[in-house]
Amino acid sequence: MSSTNINIYNQRAPEFFAQYEQVSAEQVHAQWLHLLESVPAGLALDVGAGSGRDARFLAARGWDVVAVEPAAALRESAIQYLEEDSTYRCHVRWLDDTLPELSQLHALQQKYQLILVSAVWMHLAPSQRARALRKLSGLLAPGGLLVITLRLGSFTDGREAFAVSTDELQKQGRQLGLQLHFEGGAQQDQLGRNDVQWQTVVLRLPDDGSGAFSLLRHIVINDNKSSSYKLGLLRALLRIAEGHPGAVLEQTDDSVVLPLGLVALYWLKLYRPLVEQYQLFQNANAKVGLGFIKDDGWRALGQYGNNDFYVGSKWQGASAHALQRTLRQIAVTIRDMPAKYITIPCGDAAVFQVEVQRVSLQDSMILNLPTLTSFGRFVLPKAIWDNLVRYSVWIEPALVNEWVLLMQSWAANNSRSPIDMLAALTFDDPKRSTERVRQRVQELQQQRSVHCVWTGSTLKTSAYAVDHAFPFARWPNNDLWNLLPATVKANGQKSDRLPSSATLMQSKDLILNWWGPAWQQQQDEFFSQAALALPQLGVQNRSFSDVFEAMCLQRDRLRHIQQLNEWDCLR
Repeated sequence: MSSTNINIYNQRAPEFFAQYEQVSAEQVHAQWLHLLESVPAGLALDVGAGSGRDARFLAARGWDVVAVEPAAALRESAIQYLEEDSTYRCHVRWLDDTLPELSQLHALQQKYQLILVSAVWMHLAPSQRARALRKLSGLLAPGGLLVITLRLGSFTDGREAFAVSTDELQKQGRQLGLQLHFEGGAQQDQLGRNDVQWQTVVLRLPDDGSGAFSLLRHIVINDNKSSSYKLGLLRALLRIAEGHPGAVLEQTDDSVVLPLGLVALYWLKLYRPLVEQYQLFQNANAKVGLGFIKDDGWRALGQYGNNDFYVGSKWQGASAHALQRTLRQIAVTIRDMPAKYITIPCGDAAVFQVEVQRVSLQDSMILNLPTLTSFGRFVLPKAIWDNLVRYSVWIEPALVNEWVLLMQSWAANNSRSPIDMLAALTFDDPKRSTERVRQRVQELQQQRSVHCVWTGSTLKTSAYAVDHAFPFARWPNNDLWNLLPATVKANGQKSDRLPSSATLMQSKDLILNWWGPAWQQQQDEFFSQAALALPQLGVQNRSFSDVFEAMCLQRDRLRHIQQLNEWDCLR
């Protein structure tokens, strides 16, 4: 949308708000609402959400909605309306973004079962529409519906508009693999304007059409492997896709760019137990060593446990030098081995591109996004990334199983049992981080009361729990923001369920009142972890409130990607 139009919507926000609220969503969208019966309520996207009327309507029908509105005054009015009538407030998240790019929206790394673009398309110049439709189609989940209502008629109040047609929309949709699901006839305007008509087109994405899942299966199952490197790389990428939506440095319609240092960090965490604790060989030839294990890097870190290598951790002196050398040596190994040899089936084209940068050794460093980016860039196809994000729950067991089978096939590992191999591939132990948070609770209890974030009850010094807000068993994350004090009873009742939107919203003040005093002195670590694990947070962010809003977005993302059961806390 042009800046001219956005300015007009801002200047006349009260007038437009009242206009939109004159008619109900049921009236405006009566022509296609029957289609919702075939789509289970999940994540919905409302682009050009205006007053929030349609977003509230979808929320009332059980959808979690991301509402996009570029006009700040109109968006703030809609948010204020939700605050005053909070029935569906926890099911609608507002975002400042605009077509055709929708860059903020794509950064959320979410797919939507329903996308509504109502009374927006005529504001896009014809030269922008193909791009806008490509961006929207990239946000659709397989089987999802894209609903676009077209305004037929001109404006006389200064707003810019262009002629639209269903034929153009259908043609552009076919080029993107979208199927025409419904086309409604021209309808009279609900506000009684004789020179305005409306027409609705509904497009459907039958599947992702990328072939990415079959390519992943080829790499995991069929591709020749003389070492575990290919599996190690895929598992490192899977961990990032599952746990770090904020790690995407750049993305286009075709590719996603990740910090190479983060890929190397997960590689380090995957291989250390295998090599150091269980002494499992990772190559068919036991005489061939692992190229990333060097005396001045890997071996100089022998005194550290695997949980010492975490996002936000601080490193000094010789240990900082050793870790930097290790990450760079791993980066070079990834570039020269698995990334080089993972190719498109029946072709020589590499699936991944790795750009290694030289780094000057720093005497002090924090494992944050800038540091991890300094080692270089890892570029992968967006279709592969989307599949890793969407299907991580199913891909991970396949990777682990294949890794065990591969290690069993090498004679040097014959003395080790499959149980040992599975144990070596079990990723991370949450106890260390939990104990650290327990210590912080005890320190604060000597100065003030500490409250359960779910019930508001004052915690007893001898009996309390540290809860993973987003359950570790379903989403393995030990970051400071995700570890919250709770009563033993609430923690037990919640178990491995995800807090509902309503529960999370009612606990906002309690969570913020915990984060602030608890981690004021560890802000670098807290915000470094949040920036990588949560969407919509920049590396410069130092707002606990912004982290909470990002936490809400990630809750919705986890709920609908993994179909987790929800928990409501009854106070």
